[in-house]
Formats: sequence, C-alpha cells, structure tokens
Amino acid sequence: MTKPNPQRLLMNLLTAFGNQPITAQEGIQACELFGVSSNSTRVALARLSAEGLIESCGRARYRLTSRANALASEVQGWRLSLERLTSWQGEWLAVHTAELGRSDKPALRRRNRALQLNGFAELRKDLYLRPANLAGGAAAMRSRLRRQGLETTALVASLDDLAPEDDAHARTLWDSSALEQGYRDTTRALVDWLDKMPELEPEDAARESFIIGDRAIRQWVFDPLLPDALVDAPLRAQFLAALLEFDAAGHGIWRRLYLEKVEPVVGI
Repeated sequence: MTKPNPQRLLMNLLTAFGNQPITAQEGIQACELFGVSSNSTRVALARLSAEGLIESCGRARYRLTSRANALASEVQGWRLSLERLTSWQGEWLAVHTAELGRSDKPALRRRNRALQLNGFAELRKDLYLRPANLAGGAAAMRSRLRRQGLETTALVASLDDLAPEDDAHARTLWDSSALEQGYRDTTRALVDWLDKMPELEPEDAARESFIIGDRAIRQWVFDPLLPDALVDAPLRAQFLAALLEFDAAGHGIWRRLYLEKVEPVVGI
C-alpha cells in the first residue's frame, strides 16, 4: 500500500468533520492506519499550520482556518457540479494567456491547475477553450478561475463565431472515448467495493475507502463537464451517482471508526 501524503490525509479528515476540531492524537491514529509515523503526522500538522490551513483551538487541538474552509467549500462543490450545466449552443469560453509570464513557476502552476479544473484545453498556443455550457457564462467563469489561481490580468471571454475548421478542431480537444471508459471503469469499481464493504474489517474499510474515494473524486473534480454533444452524459451521471453513494459510505465508516478508536468529542 502506497502511503498517502499525511498533509492531504489530515486535510481530508478535517474536511470530512466540518467545523469539528481534532486532537493531534486523533490525527496520529488516523494516519497510523496508512503506516504514517507519528513524527510524520506531527510534521504535517506543523506544515499545515505554517501554511495557514489549520489553526490551534486548544491544547493540541486543530481545526480548519477560514481560508481552508473557503478552499474546502470550493472543492466540495463537486457534488453539485452537474447543476452548473446549461444547454450548449455551440459557443465557447476562452482564456488567453500570451501576455502572462512563465518565469514565476508557482503562478504558472496555479494558472495551469485552474485551467485544468475547469476543463480548458489549448486550441492554439496560449489560447484555451471549453464549451460555454456552464451557468453564468464568461463572467462566472472569470470569477471562478481567479479564485482558483488564474492571474487577474488574463483575458477571459466568450467566442461565438469560430471559423468552421477551428470549431471542428475545438471539438476534438477532449478524448471523449477515454472519458467515457473512465466513467464505466470507476463506476464499476465503486459499485463492486460497496457490495463487498459489509465483509471488511473497519480499519480495512477505512483505508480502502480513502484510497479509492480520493482517486475517484479527483477524477470527477478534473472532469471537463462537456455538453451532451461531446460526451455520454447519462454515463457521466451514473458515475456521479455511484461516487455520491460511495462518498457517503466512506464518511460513515470514518465517523464510526473515529468514535470507536478515540474518546468522543462533543458535537460529532
């Protein structure tokens, strides 16, 4: 079993419990399920605190900061992402980055991640497109991209009159077949695991639910949310339904294990 990044594991744990704080010992016990040493967990807690993602709220007790809660809310929006979809009339959303620098590597990473998170693909050098099938159009996308790390000077606009050859090329920028196979494979894996879940020991179930769920959620978060004309939308909806059921089961497993392994914290 590959050890998960302890910082990511702790953030997922804190996010799962909302505003409920955890103690350092509780974090250590959770990480130990994955073979992460207590020292590595303490280092991870210190780094998260230094990065402003968690804060102390008592003796060796931690909770998410307001900044981390805002980031978590943004990420947790994946559950409702299909509600953002609107009918597609063939228009495009575009981001032009030619005037943005590439020497600031952290800024470049944030920019690329924001574009990937929102399904943009490069049509020509420094010109990124995605179908305009999301609620709010260019204004909402501009705000979303900026929250997620795109520089405020980047041009974000709508395009509604691409040349036929450019429009045809744009429609091929996403591998729809690969996306659809991913929906099938992951849906099957999630459903199969849910079927065998009752037979698993609690700690095994906790480990597996984290690893499988983390991978599946990442797949969904980076899904480009293409319109029906470009991808099998019912197949995608089946994937989300299986993922929501899996996510609820995983949270239940962690909550039960959390309460059984450590002294209960008032409010859970």
